[in-house]
Amino acid sequence: MNKPIHTFHVPVMGTAFSIDTPVKVARYGIHSVISLVDDTLIEQMRKFYSEKEGETYTPITKYDEDFRARRITAYLDLVNRIVQRQFAELKASAFEPGTEITKYFEMLPNDSVLKAAWRHMLVQTDPKLKADLQKNLRESIKPGDINVNIMTKLDRNNYDNQGALMPAEFSDALSALRGYAQSNLQSAIVFSAGINRRLYTYVEQFKDFYADATGNIKKRIVLKVSDFRSSIVQGKFFAKKGLWISEYRIESGLNCGGHAFATDGFLMGPILEEFRAKRQELVSELYKIYNEALKLKNKVPFTKPHEVRVTAQGGIGTYHEDRFLREHYGLNATGWATPFLLCPEVTNVDPITLKKLADAGEKDLYLSDVSPLGVPFNSLRDSLSDIEKDLKVMKGRPGSACPKGHLVSNTEFTDTPICTASRQYQKLKIENLGTLNLDETEYKKRFDAVVTKACICHDLGQPAVTINAIETRVPGFTAVCPGPNLAYFSKISTLKEMVDHIYGRTNLLNDTPRPNMFIKELGMYVDYLKKDITKSLGIMNDQKIKYFTEFKNNLLDGIEYYRKLFPQMTEETIEYRTKTLNDLEACHQRLMAVVEEFAPVFAATTLAIV
Repeated sequence: MNKPIHTFHVPVMGTAFSIDTPVKVARYGIHSVISLVDDTLIEQMRKFYSEKEGETYTPITKYDEDFRARRITAYLDLVNRIVQRQFAELKASAFEPGTEITKYFEMLPNDSVLKAAWRHMLVQTDPKLKADLQKNLRESIKPGDINVNIMTKLDRNNYDNQGALMPAEFSDALSALRGYAQSNLQSAIVFSAGINRRLYTYVEQFKDFYADATGNIKKRIVLKVSDFRSSIVQGKFFAKKGLWISEYRIESGLNCGGHAFATDGFLMGPILEEFRAKRQELVSELYKIYNEALKLKNKVPFTKPHEVRVTAQGGIGTYHEDRFLREHYGLNATGWATPFLLCPEVTNVDPITLKKLADAGEKDLYLSDVSPLGVPFNSLRDSLSDIEKDLKVMKGRPGSACPKGHLVSNTEFTDTPICTASRQYQKLKIENLGTLNLDETEYKKRFDAVVTKACICHDLGQPAVTINAIETRVPGFTAVCPGPNLAYFSKISTLKEMVDHIYGRTNLLNDTPRPNMFIKELGMYVDYLKKDITKSLGIMNDQKIKYFTEFKNNLLDGIEYYRKLFPQMTEETIEYRTKTLNDLEACHQRLMAVVEEFAPVFAATTLAIV
């Protein structure tokens, strides 16, 4: 396994924001993640980088056999070649101020053994000793991984050029997996958004996902999870196939960027605590199942489990938070995403959107209903995508042309699935509303719910097209999906500045009062509960009452856990710990106010649970 040199990684962001992030950071030893959703964008970026690097570009068109997988393979192999060339140049550069290799070592964590060795080399005066130390340093460094992400829910079935349904292996997710599996990368694939049985079963067909005789896994599997239970369920699914999960990547249910998959009120702190307490139990249980599966496949079992990393991401904003997570919960690393949207060296963000992000405050960042998936989506108010969407509504032509169709799922009016953000669907749905004899208020409510859906699978790809001046047949308007943490960052920064912030060497936070990351998430869950109850008042039933009651109880359990946890943050000042405890009590009062406001719902608890 490529043991990370840094204690953080750059997670996947949208489709375009991190589409080429490895080209920008991997040579410095930083791991990052590319989204495999948008093969059209991937092909555009392959053309762009082929021409930039002086490589021959041969198009892979939509009329070519297995084009989606082949586009992904070709792009990932290209990115790998670029990173290898960059790293070779970095490795050969002089140990002088401002050089690439000096930047590599400057950005390392303060307590890094490699950094200590570099500092030791710098103070040497004997030329031969210094040269020997420099040689050792060059041999000790390595680039970061070019990791990829598949959002398991995005698994559209595809049709051939004659309109016939193609076999399952040509679906979006399976084709993306095949594209990665056939690449020459040695890295990891991150599966997010829950279990996809046919996708997970398909992994079995590719040898790179199995450990070799030495225990090395060329292509590791990483699961992005929101709770311990899902880790066990998914881990067992893979273990029964002789496949090992190399990392569990825990993400906050709400305090994150992109789609927000809320838990049933389970908070990040208690979830991390459960992982800390049961980590060895998880590994032992999966190891037994894994070895039995290997025997059934006539493969040699292993005498001990492979490494299992546990990392966390979602709302981390300070060095102290980062360090506390790693030390208190024994995490191997953390993920920092949203702050890097303000770092043009790392992500693709067009100038207009970059300024909007830098200026954004807490009220500008919200959970929206724009996603056709029907999952809450972290959004920036008045993004270019939102402005264009509203303009189409004003012109009487709501909806998108749906140029890519990765989010098609609705068959309400058609035999073939279409997207709820498409012009076709919204026209049919609005016409249907007109036949229901609704009063003006109810009609507007339902109309707004229809036209709020946005073409995010296309618009999330737009910033890379804009930044790199790529010609495109269908223009897009940037959609952006930052987490709420962005409100506390305003400075457009360099890569080095952001890394220095992560490691506590500088401070990039603005003057907006920032709550502890656990408090921020708790507050979002209280708001989420209130909003969810309000939406359900007209259709309340015993099942919903039980759900809301358990949700509330889980939040109360989390609050009690935090009352004991926060005093343990001894690296923080007494003032900080006092404020955090006061913020916790304020959240508790807000939760109890929700319980009081909807007293009839919670008063019916006994009936619902019996």
